[in-house]
Amino acid sequence: MGNDYLITEKPLKSLLVFSFPMMIGNLFQQFYTMADSAIVGRFVSEQALAAVGASYALTNIFICFAIGGGIGSSVIVSRYFGGKNYKSMNTAVSTAMLSFLLISILLGGIGLLFCRQIMILLNTPADTLGMASVYLNIYFLGLPFLFMYNVISSMFNALGKSRIPLCFLIFSSILNVFLDLFMVSTLKMGVAGAAWATLISQGIAAVSSFSVLKKLLARFTAEKSGLFSKAEFLSMFKIAVPSILQQSIVSIGMMLVQSVINSFGSGALAGFSAAMRIESICVVPMAAIGNAVSSFTAQNIGAGKKERVVQGYHAANIMAAVCGLLLCLILEFFNKWIIEVFLGTSGSQAAFSTGQGYLVFMGWFYFLIGFKMAVDGLLRGAGDMRMFTIANLVNLIIRVSVSIICAPRWGISMVWISVPLGWFMNWLISFCQYRTGQWKKISPAINDEPAINDEPCL
Repeated sequence: MGNDYLITEKPLKSLLVFSFPMMIGNLFQQFYTMADSAIVGRFVSEQALAAVGASYALTNIFICFAIGGGIGSSVIVSRYFGGKNYKSMNTAVSTAMLSFLLISILLGGIGLLFCRQIMILLNTPADTLGMASVYLNIYFLGLPFLFMYNVISSMFNALGKSRIPLCFLIFSSILNVFLDLFMVSTLKMGVAGAAWATLISQGIAAVSSFSVLKKLLARFTAEKSGLFSKAEFLSMFKIAVPSILQQSIVSIGMMLVQSVINSFGSGALAGFSAAMRIESICVVPMAAIGNAVSSFTAQNIGAGKKERVVQGYHAANIMAAVCGLLLCLILEFFNKWIIEVFLGTSGSQAAFSTGQGYLVFMGWFYFLIGFKMAVDGLLRGAGDMRMFTIANLVNLIIRVSVSIICAPRWGISMVWISVPLGWFMNWLISFCQYRTGQWKKISPAINDEPAINDEPCL
C-alpha cells in the first residue's frame, strides 16, 4: 500500500490500516504508567499505588499536552503531504519539533518548582504526598523526551507511517517493564525506581525515533528547507491549542476533581487510580480512531477530495460502536480480575469497591467517547476549531461541576456519572457543528494555495 492510501483506498479500509498500529502503539504507551502502578502496588504498598495514582492526573495533562500539540502540528504536515508540497512539509516538521522542545523545557521547570504545592492543593492524602512528590520530580526531568517522542510519532502518522512509532513503543514499553521490576523489586527504589524506569525508556525511544524520522524526510525532497518558520508556527498554533485542550480535557477535569477523590481516603484513591489505568486503555482505540479521522480529513482536504471525508466519518463511527461493545463486555464480566492486577488479593475493601464500581458503570458508555472523538477528529482535521473548543470546554465544566457539587453530598459515584454526561454534551455540540457543513468552507486544499514560504527561516 502506497504512502497516499488515506486519499486513495476505501475509507473504512484506510482508517483501519492507519488506526490499528496507533491503537497498538498507544496501548504500549499506556503500559508505561500501568507498569508503574501495578508493580509499585504489588511490590511496595497500597499507599505507593495511591501516590502514583495521585500523580497521574497531573502527569497526564503533560502527556496530553504533548499528544495534542503533536496532533495539531500533524494536521499542517498532513495537508502539505497530501498536496505534495514537500519543502514546506519539512519546514513544518522542524518548526513543530523546535517549538515543542522549548515548551517542554519550560513546562518541566515549572513542574519541578510547583509540583508539591499542586499536590497539596489537590488534598493529596498525607501518607502518599511524599512519594507522589518524589515520583513527579523525576518525571518532570524527562519531560523533553516525552514531548519529543510524541511529536515525532505524530509526524510519522501525518506521513502515513503509523507502524514506525509502534515498533519503538513496543521496544520501549518492554524495556520499561524490565527496568520497573529491576529498580522497584530488586533494587528496592520504590516509586523513584518506577519514575526512573519511565524516563530511561522514553529517552531511548525519543532519540531512536528522531534518527529514523530524519532519514524518512530526506526521501521526499532534495531541496533545502528552513529550520523554523514563523508563519508555520502560527498556523500550527491555531490548530494545536484547541487540539491540546481536547486531548487534555479529561486530565484537566480529573485533576480538578482529584481533591474530591482524595477526600475519601487513600483506599478509595488506590481503587480509583487502578480504575483510571484501565480507563486509559479503554480510551486508546477511541483516541486512535479520532486521530485517524483527523489525518484522513486533513490529507483528503489537502488533495481536494472533501467528499471522502464524510465517508470516512461514517466508517469511524462504525469502528467506535464495535470497540464500545467489546469494552462493555470485557468490563462487565472481568472487572474484579482486572482490579486485582493492581491491588492483588490483599487490597482494602474501599479500594476494591471503588475500582469495580467505576468500571462496571463506565463500561456501558465508552461508545460515547468514540463518537465524540470521531466528530472532533473531523473538525480538527478540517481546521474548524471554534465549536470544537466550546464543546470540549462544556465537557470539562459538566464533569468538574457535577463532581465537586454532588460527590460530597451523594457519594463518590457522582464522579462516574459526570463522565458520560460530559462526553454526551461534547458529542452533541460537535455533531451539530459537523451537520452545518461549515467545516467544508474553512480549509481549501493546500495545493490550491500558495506555499507558506514568505517568512525568513533560520
